[in-house]
Amino acid sequence: MTNLQSLIQLASTVLNSLIPLLIALALVAFFWGLVKYVLSGGEDHEQGRNIMIAGLVALFIMVSVWGIIRLAQNTLLGGVDNGNSLRAPSVPQQ
Repeated sequence: MTNLQSLIQLASTVLNSLIPLLIALALVAFFWGLVKYVLSGGEDHEQGRNIMIAGLVALFIMVSVWGIIRLAQNTLLGGVDNGNSLRAPSVPQQ
């Protein structure tokens, strides 16, 4: 394995560790905005709505970038598998 491939694999490992944490934080932000929106009691829904939108935008961007990175990784590095990928179910052959 070349130095570039090992560097890309290290960066991929770090990103794959951080992405679920960032997605969880965006999800918490969305639900925090939802709580603020519901509990505002008709006064200022704007702040809760803005937090919910920011959480949704963050989720969309992170998941999209994660997918693009995985696509580039599979295309350029020939499908590097570090055990984190989902596998399609299959029917066992007899």
